[in-house]
Formats: sequence, C-alpha cells, structure tokens
Amino acid sequence: MMSDAPDIRFTVTPGGQLSGRLRVPGDKSISHRSIMLGSLAEGTTGVSGFLEGEDSLATLSAFRAMGVTINGPDAGRVEIEGVGLRGLQAPAGELYLGNSGTSMRLMSGLLAGQSFSTTLTGDMSLSGRPMKRVVGPLVSMGADIETTNKWTAPLQIHGGATLAGIEYNMPVASAQVKSSLLLAGLYADGTTCVSEPAPTRDHTERMLIGMGYPVQREGNRVCIEGGHNLRGISIDVPADISSAAFFLVGASIAPGSDLLLEHVGMNPTRTGIIDILQRMGADITVMNARDVGGEPVADLQVKSALLHGIDIPPELVPLAIDEFPVIFVAAACAQGRTVLTGAEELRVKESDRIQVMADGLQALGIDAQATPDGMIIEAGAIGSGCVDSHGDHRIAMAFSMAALCAQGDIEIRNCANVNTSFPGFVEQACRVGLNIESVC
Repeated sequence: MMSDAPDIRFTVTPGGQLSGRLRVPGDKSISHRSIMLGSLAEGTTGVSGFLEGEDSLATLSAFRAMGVTINGPDAGRVEIEGVGLRGLQAPAGELYLGNSGTSMRLMSGLLAGQSFSTTLTGDMSLSGRPMKRVVGPLVSMGADIETTNKWTAPLQIHGGATLAGIEYNMPVASAQVKSSLLLAGLYADGTTCVSEPAPTRDHTERMLIGMGYPVQREGNRVCIEGGHNLRGISIDVPADISSAAFFLVGASIAPGSDLLLEHVGMNPTRTGIIDILQRMGADITVMNARDVGGEPVADLQVKSALLHGIDIPPELVPLAIDEFPVIFVAAACAQGRTVLTGAEELRVKESDRIQVMADGLQALGIDAQATPDGMIIEAGAIGSGCVDSHGDHRIAMAFSMAALCAQGDIEIRNCANVNTSFPGFVEQACRVGLNIESVC
C-alpha cells in the first residue's frame, strides 16, 4: 500500500561491515503507550528515551489536541501532565494519525469510552488497513463506531456510549487488538477479559501495573476491571528491538562484522528475532541483562556468522511479527531453505509484507515464493537492482541490509516512512559501516 509521503530513495553499495557501538531509537510500542497512559494518569509522567519518530509524534499531537499538556520532546525527554481517566477534552477537529496503525487501533478503544465524539484519520496507507478485528469486539462492548464499508478509516467514534466488560477470545494473536480492548475496559462496567491464542507483546499490561492499575494475568488471559485510577510515574524507554533487528541481521550476514547494540528492550514477548536468528546459526550474545522500569533490557553483541535455513517454529511467529522483513533477508543470505507459515497477519501491515518482500527478493535474483500465510525462500546470490518498499519503513530498512551481501548496488524507492520508526536511520547506519545514501 503506497503512502502519500514524498519519494525518498536509498542507494546502498555492497562491501560494508558493521562494527562499533550503537543505541537505536527508543521502543515505538512503549513510546505510544507512555503518551496514552500518561495522559490518563493523575499527576506527572516523565519519559526518557522517547522515540521522536512520526508515529509516536502523531500520538503525542493527538493527546495535545485533546487538552493534555505535554512538554517536549527534547532529546527524548517528555513530561506529561495527566488529566485523569475522565479529563480528556473534545478535539477541535479530526485527529490525524499519519501512518500509525498502533495509534489508531489503541486509541479507538481508549476513545470509545469518552463523553465526546472523535474522528480518527490517517494517510493513504493507514486508510487502507483493516480495522474490523478491533472495531468488532469494541462494538460488542457497546461502543458506537462507524467505518467505511470496507471496515477502514476514517473511524467515527461517537461519544456517550455505555461500555460493558466482555470475555473475548481473539481468533488471531494481536497485541494491538488486546491493548485496544484493555483500554476500553478502563471505562467499562464490570470486567473485560482477553484471551489470546499465542503470547503477544505485553507492554500495555506492564505499564498499567506500573501506574498502579490492577491487572489480572494468568497464562494467555488478561483481565481488567473498570473504575480504577492511574498514577503518573517515570518511564525509561529502552531501545527498540524491532529497530535493532536490522543491525542484528546486517552484522550477521556481513563478513567481519562485530557490533554492540546497547540498552535493547528484551521483553520476552518481543525476542523472537533473537531466537530465530540463533536457530539459523547467528552469533548473538546477551550481555548486562537488567530491569529498567518494569521492562527487561540488555546489550547485544553480534558477530558475523554462516547462517542456515530453517523451518521457523510457529510459536515464535507472534514474537517476531514486525521483524520478518529483515528475517527474510537473513534467509536469502543463509544456506538452504527457510520456510515461514502461520504469519498471515503480515499481509495487513503497512504493506502486504509477504508479497512485497517476495517481489523485492525476486527482483534481486532470489527464489522467494509467497504463500497465503508466509514464504519459502531458497538462499542464493543477491544481485543488484531496484526494489519498491511501497512506503513501508521496515521493508526499506530490510533491503538496505540486503546490500551487505549483494553483488552490486541496490536502490530502494519510497523510503520516506522510515522516519515513522527510525529517525536518523541513514546517519546511524553509515556510522557503523553501511554504505548507504538517501536521495530525494
């Protein structure tokens, strides 16, 4: 799905190796949630390490538009003067969320319980993404939400609805759906319980508990009761493992690489990328493991290694769902065949990540066959050529790393949305050894 952002192209020349030390930007998921829950808390929430990317800034702007005083960001520091669960005010107009699906899906639950009406809009890419899987269960709680006839944005959320807690068994594991229902549950009568078929990221639950809100967790079931309060806290956002993933793969496939990634978030619902790469033979060492503000953090040392293809275990799929574009690149550079199944959610991300990655790998000479729920990749020599990211930030960065093993230059089109999750990607990648240029 193309974005309406201007065309920025990356040109990457082979021959580099990744070395040195790098701290990638703050975790996007935690940055979003710090603004949302900090705004609903009583008192001040101080955030350090906030991701100053377009997606997180879209969330920040939306809450400012609803009357929340937010100072910053200034070098990753944000101060939020919470207004309490019932303190948000009606915005003067529509809330534009750019390319951020996390903002739209989570905020649809949070706003379903407000007394005022809101309309959520986004760019061309976000406006094409399906919202039925989150709107459906919210409506079953009593929310009054209108979408297009294709269940896409804009979302018109009518205020004044009385929400009731539900017991919801998610048909597909999704942290965004789970979080949206839990945020609606803050405003619902009774208890809202969500059961997921496989573990997904639990940043919402961790932050709610950290802010003093009672949450019951048992296995893959989480419950929340409406009517309690949140209190402001200090939040130190770790480096985003989804952004670190590009460098984990890049250093693994580029001979002679030795890179230290600092202060990386190691939430166990997010570390599938490490497990998958290690199964493929990657040399990744977890160092200085510690706990920061309720989230596990560590430094990761990665050295080049000979990778081999694997059948990716189904239980690891939801733990690495955002990292598969660059995992596909690792598979293309490994020895043998890699098979992914059970990842149909990849087709409804910022782009159809299965088809777009298959098309790009094929354009570079790799035998990559898309399947309805995954891909089969036969490793081979990566050639030179031009690929289209379709406005998807993770695909643009994944193909940037592919050039480390390519036989010639790779040009990547439609890269403007890299700033949604990784501002400064080109500069940081250059600093550790990737031969990359950005051209407007």
